[in-house]
Amino acid sequence: MNTDIRSLEPKSLWNHFADLNAVPRGSKKEAKVIQFMVDFGKKLGLETLVDPVQNVIIKKPATLGMENRKTVVLQSHLDMVHQKNNDTVFDFDKDGIKMYIDGDWVTADGTTLGADNGLGVAAIMSILESKDIPHPAIEALFTIDEETGMTGAKGLQAGYLSGEILLNLDTEDDEEIDIGCAGGIDVTALGSYLQEELLGNTKIMTLEVKGLNGGHSGMDIHRGLGNANKIMNRLLYESFDFEIKLVSILGGSLRNAIPRESKAVLAVPTEKLKAFENKIAIATLDIKKEFQTVDGGLQITLSESDVKVNKAMETHSFITLLKTLYTAHNGVYRMSPDIAGLVETSNNIAKVTVENGTIKIECLTRSAVETSKMDLANALRSAYELAGYEVNFAGSYPGWQPNPQSPILSLMTGLYNQLFKKDAQVVACHAGLECGILGQNYPKMDMISFGPTIQGAHSPDEKANIPSTQKFWKYLLDILKNIPTKS
Repeated sequence: MNTDIRSLEPKSLWNHFADLNAVPRGSKKEAKVIQFMVDFGKKLGLETLVDPVQNVIIKKPATLGMENRKTVVLQSHLDMVHQKNNDTVFDFDKDGIKMYIDGDWVTADGTTLGADNGLGVAAIMSILESKDIPHPAIEALFTIDEETGMTGAKGLQAGYLSGEILLNLDTEDDEEIDIGCAGGIDVTALGSYLQEELLGNTKIMTLEVKGLNGGHSGMDIHRGLGNANKIMNRLLYESFDFEIKLVSILGGSLRNAIPRESKAVLAVPTEKLKAFENKIAIATLDIKKEFQTVDGGLQITLSESDVKVNKAMETHSFITLLKTLYTAHNGVYRMSPDIAGLVETSNNIAKVTVENGTIKIECLTRSAVETSKMDLANALRSAYELAGYEVNFAGSYPGWQPNPQSPILSLMTGLYNQLFKKDAQVVACHAGLECGILGQNYPKMDMISFGPTIQGAHSPDEKANIPSTQKFWKYLLDILKNIPTKS
């Protein structure tokens, strides 16, 4: 399956991508891929080091005649989002990604592909290995844990890099040059509840929401995609009159992925089961109709469970949970008043876990404006604290302020027009790129982000466009060839 990928052009890039995808590299589990990159750098005889937080830095001297050009930092992150379809048998801690070609796209068999940000890593590896690509001095920075905490970018200390220009290879539309991004903060609510004995004649049922597209909780948040946690809460709220009891909920898996699936175990009075089933059926038709354009694969199922239980959440706690989740904001909170079409502030209710007397609700709040980020975070805190839950803020990171007068931006827009006979779109994005964080310890570094076209990042539908990757590679090499001389 993966052998077909190795025949694609540019062969060096796709072969490095295939090698990389054979190495497990989930966020916070990067030990193997860190060693993989260290071995790669040392095999090439290049200066290779690992900083205190485990970022890998590989330095390559300029090619002949390029010694007087500005040093360029090429940067991508090593970790990838681990998502798979429920029916896919795959162990991310052991298995390599199974890729295949589908027309003009490379995709994976039931899992995330890792093109985010593996294609950027592979491109940098190809330049480090090359013997015939003209380039200035290169400092390759491979950060860790970008997807779940920006730990690598946050921990990179001043003094490790000397480059004046940073090219971040981590955006997902080849027509865009990114000069700004959103910051973020994790908002977590923790609660507890009493359990009561199940009395009377009840049926234990499993209610499932699945088949949603999911996607990137920043880049896709404006698309109106279904959030499995909000849909599940809606179903339970509308059905509460049937005296159902909640045993457990497990919804979502990652903070930065729009949740695709949620499962609730319920105790339903036997005499009300038929009416409950009818209510779910009617609600299913309504919800599927609402989402048919953007989430046509949505499935809502109610089936008898084989779980053996004798306790459930007491009624007052159940009502409080449902009302709290209904109140908590999900999706776009504010559009940018300065950049047309750009989401300024949003929230993703990413994970809801209710079981064994504990409640945990995990959100990722994003904004390009720090005060707006905290405004929404405090709105969520208020909703959760009114319910009696404990609320924690963690993992806050800044946005990246756009600089339309950036010298590297001027160079890159000109080169894009020359190469492709049209203008690039200069944008800011609602994702959490590392540039803003890296800029805190390297404030004089001129930064740009760009990359090949990738669709469905953070979901098992992720795919990378082959012609776009070729376009990206051509553009990257032209940029390196035209880096200006040192001041």
